[in-house]
Amino acid sequence: MVSYSSVLTAISKFDDFSRDLCVQALLDIMDMFCDRLSCHGKAEECIGLCRALLSALHWLLRCTAASAERLREGLEAGAPAPAAREKQLAMCLLRLEKTLSSTKNRALLHIAKLEEASSWTAIEHSLLKLGEILASLSNPQLRSQAEQCGTLIRSIPTMLAVHSEQLHKTGYPTVHAVVLLEGTMNLTGETQPLVEQLMMVKRMQHIPTPLFVLEIWKACFVGLIESPEGTEELKWTAFTFLKIPQVLVKLKKYCHGDKDFTEDVSCAFEFLLKLTPLLDKADQRCNCDCTKFLLQECSKQGLLSEASVTNLMAKRAADREHAPQLKSGENANIQPNPGLILRAEPTVTNILKTMDADHSKSPEGLLGVLGHMLSGKSLDLLLAAAAATGKLKSFARKFINLNEFTTHGNEELAKAASVRALLFDISFLMLCHVAQTYGSEVILSESSTGAQVPFFETWMQTCMPEEGKILNPDHPCFWPDSTKVESLVALLNNSSEMKLVQMKWHEACLSISAAILEILNAWENGVLAFESIQKITDNIKGKVCSLAVCAVAWLVAHVRMLGLDEREKSLQMIRQLAGPLYSENTLQFYNERVVIMSSILEHMCADVLQQTATQIKFPSTGVDTMPYWNLLPPKRPIKEVLTDIFAKVLEKGWVDSRSIHIFDTLLHMGGVYWFCNNLIKELLKETRKEHTLRAVELLYSIFCLDMQQVTLVLLGHILPGLLTDSSKWHSLMDPPGTALAKLAVWCALSSYSSHKGQASSRQKKRHREDIEDYISLFPLDDMQPSKLMRLLSSNEEDANILSSPTDRSMSSSLSASQLHTVNMRDPLNRVLANLFLLISSILGSRTAGPHTQFVQWFMEECVDCLEQGSRGSILQFMPFTTVSELVKVSAMSSPKVVLAITDLSLSLGRQVAAKAIAAL
Repeated sequence: MVSYSSVLTAISKFDDFSRDLCVQALLDIMDMFCDRLSCHGKAEECIGLCRALLSALHWLLRCTAASAERLREGLEAGAPAPAAREKQLAMCLLRLEKTLSSTKNRALLHIAKLEEASSWTAIEHSLLKLGEILASLSNPQLRSQAEQCGTLIRSIPTMLAVHSEQLHKTGYPTVHAVVLLEGTMNLTGETQPLVEQLMMVKRMQHIPTPLFVLEIWKACFVGLIESPEGTEELKWTAFTFLKIPQVLVKLKKYCHGDKDFTEDVSCAFEFLLKLTPLLDKADQRCNCDCTKFLLQECSKQGLLSEASVTNLMAKRAADREHAPQLKSGENANIQPNPGLILRAEPTVTNILKTMDADHSKSPEGLLGVLGHMLSGKSLDLLLAAAAATGKLKSFARKFINLNEFTTHGNEELAKAASVRALLFDISFLMLCHVAQTYGSEVILSESSTGAQVPFFETWMQTCMPEEGKILNPDHPCFWPDSTKVESLVALLNNSSEMKLVQMKWHEACLSISAAILEILNAWENGVLAFESIQKITDNIKGKVCSLAVCAVAWLVAHVRMLGLDEREKSLQMIRQLAGPLYSENTLQFYNERVVIMSSILEHMCADVLQQTATQIKFPSTGVDTMPYWNLLPPKRPIKEVLTDIFAKVLEKGWVDSRSIHIFDTLLHMGGVYWFCNNLIKELLKETRKEHTLRAVELLYSIFCLDMQQVTLVLLGHILPGLLTDSSKWHSLMDPPGTALAKLAVWCALSSYSSHKGQASSRQKKRHREDIEDYISLFPLDDMQPSKLMRLLSSNEEDANILSSPTDRSMSSSLSASQLHTVNMRDPLNRVLANLFLLISSILGSRTAGPHTQFVQWFMEECVDCLEQGSRGSILQFMPFTTVSELVKVSAMSSPKVVLAITDLSLSLGRQVAAKAIAAL
């Protein structure tokens, strides 16, 4: 029997296009089978069909060009267009159109193009030549037909990239929540991971760019409106006006064309201006025209044209005429935060330059700069601006160097000693404040071998109380040289004032814990009276607030170790150190330093005061310094809290900052498995289709709190448990089953695309339980490269893989990831490989049910989320044999699906795809 490949190859060898009857006969033969090509032989034969079809396409283009050329020559000679020649050209175009209109043929040509790049170049040349010839012909019908064929040919290389955008939707809760999560918990994070995460959401949900940008702005305005007063408000302002414009600049590179993107941003602002109540509320909160500030920043970054900015500003100004104005006199004098933040950004750069100077040359001048930074909310403004622009680490490093510089004073006079004490104290307090506000990761230097670790870093890592960090009060860091401790106790007890000259402040900070223990023991045993304790605590905090911070840090660790009846004096000591000063203070900027110290002490003591049911009044600035602390209702099981907060979020349709913090606390308390498992149970209870879709969008964004670990649990534990236990299959029915499949794919794609990057600061600081050793949990047969090469070089075994997909031998687990030598010791890679092996075995088994339907939804979502050129993604873990199983499922039996699920960068992948498509 003659195969289609040999017929097509034979036709493509004929090149005497002047013999009209022969050409016509060959076109008739092509017409007989060009839309029903198939091959049921070995993989090599199917690849042969792809190549033959490519040659036949080239022949058709040459034949069409020759017919058009002859028609043109006749017309140029002045002869009327002979009907026979026009008819032959029309017949060529008709065959071309018929061949190309079949998706199956275009899929086979797609594979052939990857097999033979040079032949595809020849096709592109022939297409150009045909276009030039046809341009001179007057028959509009023939030209239109040719253009249609050209469009179909040009679409072949990108046939997987076409996705329809969701134009019917107006709200995208996932984008909203990802932006809120980042603004609330990760201001210091780099912009690139956020950009990649947002682009991943945009691709997975097929969001049009203007609506995507609009959703980002909406989230920013909501964040501004609901942020608690104080530091959080300033963080949100910096995030909105400094960081998000930078994020959009990077997004511009991902979206096609600068001009298009500026138009999309302009369009997003047009939509935003229609949300008048949202903008009015933000303007009211910030006491200014927020949109105006935002438009100016976008204009600076080249995201909007001047004409667009002028037009949009005028529209907003007209709307503001009708806005409820703040008439009260008190607000008239308040400077708007957006303006302050935008001015703070260049100030950060100037301060960094000042800090680079030699500190020994002009310490008084430097003290003046630092003193100015402490006034009002200047410090928090500068830190927020530095955090949003990626300069906070550098900022912290400069203050660590300054703190290190001030630890020693050699032969100094009294004035120089007081300046050095102040520089030490201010830098120490600032660094504590930065660590508590933005996370200790910002302070830590990159570990370099041999380099001496600065004093502040050492103290922070071993002595500073933080959420989730249990300190040991008997740690060696708290017990320095006993002679230093004795001299410090004597100094605190006897002097009416702390001496400053040649004082080694870092040694005093490290000795204070042991000194406090001696003082406590003396007080407990009646050696010291309460008045003496008052004088000692005044001495500790009277000059250098850092000593009080170090003392309380140790007391917090010490109180945790004491019994109920032993705590009173230690807590009383904390109360004394946190309270007002009873003696006179003589050093500059004392009040400003006490404000920062009080905030630091309040953060340090929060947990231990709650555990011991103690109340301590810290000097208040009128602003809640810990708005997101202790949000869980007392005496309620955490599972109840989780289900309740998720139900509220689902009903509302979006996640707010407070809910994000509650979810984060619950994740921290219950652990990743508990958190993920209970939320998936809530999803599977939902039976309303629109609610399940909304739940997926919200759960994905909640899982972004720790996407890597959640994905490992979801794909490695929860899904296999549901798919292998027949008593749970009913829970996988539509709509919750479809929703879970979508969520699983989104999590898998996000984790896989980002897991080679660094974990964000919010994920690093969480104390993480070891889920399990994924290598022992999922024992894979790690095939050796030599074994793989033997398998691939043997035709019999190769044919066996491709022609007997039901054979569940070792070779049936061969996947593209193994050929790409992906590291299978990586937990995520291992979990993905095992999940796809499970999917493959479900498809190959004879038992159908909701679990097989779930597998189909999972694969459909994988295909839907894929983009051209992204096939190094999670589908590379799918065994090659799964392809032929999948095409048996009616919904998956399309050429495009086969192209999407196979790795066409590999020769074996192209063979698998060609075999599956040719058999359709």
